[in-house]
Amino acid sequence: MPGMEFILIITNFPDKAGAVALAETLIDQHLAACVNVQSPCASIYRWQGKTELAEELPVLIKTQRQHYERIEQLIKMMHPYELPEVIMVPIVGGLPAYLQWIASETSLSD
Repeated sequence: MPGMEFILIITNFPDKAGAVALAETLIDQHLAACVNVQSPCASIYRWQGKTELAEELPVLIKTQRQHYERIEQLIKMMHPYELPEVIMVPIVGGLPAYLQWIASETSLSD
């Protein structure tokens, strides 16, 4: 798949309904091939000078680099946090058939 760049986008949501709504939107718009909404975990972080502890659901989004900006916009629009986590990780390798599946699922348009 020369010329194609695959990425993993990591975010999290404080509730399952929000995470699933994002996942369904990304799949429906062919912006992601697969979105994993994972089990809740404890997130410990500093926010506005205070240490916080929150239960969050990690969300893993498999897609192509060309969709990053639109996905980032959707996360910011659909997320309840003032500053949601949005991290892009390049996928530098993988099972060729799986990468081809990501390509085919995210190259379609409605």
